[in-house]
Amino acid sequence: MAERSSEVTFFNGVKLMKWGRKEDPTAESVAEEMRRFGYTVYDLQTVAPWFERSRHAHDEPEIRGAVSGVITFHFDDAPITIEAGDILLIPGGLAHEVVGHNSRPFTAYKGSLSGRRNVTEHADGRGSVEPLARGTSGAEGRCT
Repeated sequence: MAERSSEVTFFNGVKLMKWGRKEDPTAESVAEEMRRFGYTVYDLQTVAPWFERSRHAHDEPEIRGAVSGVITFHFDDAPITIEAGDILLIPGGLAHEVVGHNSRPFTAYKGSLSGRRNVTEHADGRGSVEPLARGTSGAEGRCT
């Protein structure tokens, strides 16, 4: 396995690891990378183009592994855009929004240290996965 080409830790504690392998990322290779950080991978999601997830925070550290596409996480301090193969580590309790800025879908794995997903909403819950758990459908229920 090739080493990552770059890793950066932002002042808000978010860490971004850029894909460093010579082959394109796959769902399997991204999940493998995520597990190296000690996280339990619990969900593979694809969100529609122009996706928006309202402001929220995960109650424990979250990991996101991009399989395909591009999306931006908007934190109070700065936006961070990830693309296929990137791994994003977000500290627990750090509020953010998630926005797709183009006409292509975005697919990523999510995970946490415990393997559970606990979220605190800071807005209207738009884009949450909870509507899917309740049996509703629609683009508003396809991410984070």
